[in-house]
Amino acid sequence: MRALLEIELDTEAGNKAITDGKMAEGIQQALAQLKPEASYYFARNGHRTMIAVIDIADEASIPSIAEPFWLQSNARVDIHPCMNADELIEGLRRLSS
Repeated sequence: MRALLEIELDTEAGNKAITDGKMAEGIQQALAQLKPEASYYFARNGHRTMIAVIDIADEASIPSIAEPFWLQSNARVDIHPCMNADELIEGLRRLSS
């Protein structure tokens, strides 16, 4: 299932990761694990934020996706099922069937 993953890092934890030189390594590890279709990085509400479009095999996969961000970065994590345009059109087509 395609999902939009939103990660908002705790400022103190993010500052420590940058000071310790571990931020880039942490991002590389997350990308290697998640294998996102796309990922973007920006500031939101004054916090370092990442969004990524990922594939979730099943609901039982959610803890292995979210827990590292909570444990290592005290991050805010949101996961939203989402679809691309082709999937939306197919879903709308099914409404009229």
